[in-house]
Amino acid sequence: MRNLVGSILISFILLFNSNSAFSFDFAPEVGDIAPNFQLEGFNKNIKTKTIWELSDFKGKWLVIYFYPKDFTSGCTLEAKGFSELKKDFSKYNTEIIGISADNKNSHESFCSEKSINYTLLSDPDGIISDKYGSWIPPFSDRNTFLISPDGKISYRWISVLPINHAKEVLNVLKKKV
Repeated sequence: MRNLVGSILISFILLFNSNSAFSFDFAPEVGDIAPNFQLEGFNKNIKTKTIWELSDFKGKWLVIYFYPKDFTSGCTLEAKGFSELKKDFSKYNTEIIGISADNKNSHESFCSEKSINYTLLSDPDGIISDKYGSWIPPFSDRNTFLISPDGKISYRWISVLPINHAKEVLNVLKKKV
C-alpha cells in the first residue's frame, strides 16, 4: 500500500511539474548560490536606474523578500517594517529589495504613498520568484532570503508572517555579520 501511495505521489508531482502553470520548485537551500535576476523596478532614491540585477549588490548583504501584492494589508505591513529599519540594515552593509508581480508603476505609487525607501522589483511572469521557490501563480509567495556578500543564501524564511518580520531578519543578520 505504501508503495502505491508513493508511486501516485511521484506521478502527481511529475505531472504537475511539467506544466508551467504549476510550480513545485523548491526554494534554494542555505549555502546555495543565489539565483541571478535582472528585473525592472523602482527606488525613489535612485531615479536614473530602472533595471537591477544580483551583481549590483556584490560585496553587500542583501535581503530579498517576495510578497504577493502592493497595497494589500499584509504586504504594506511587511514593506513598512523594512522601511522603518532601513537605517539599521544599512549599518550592517545590507540592502533590501522586495519582489512581486506588480509592475513598476504600481511599485512607484506604493513607494510614494507608503514611504517605502528601498527598491521594489517587478516579476510579472514569476520567473525569478519561481527560481527562489516563491511563485504561486499569479502571485509571489511570502518568502525571504538573506544573501551574503559572496552571493550565497545565508538564511531563508519560508511562508513568513508579515508582522515583525523585518525585525526577525535584522536579528538574524546581526548574528551573521
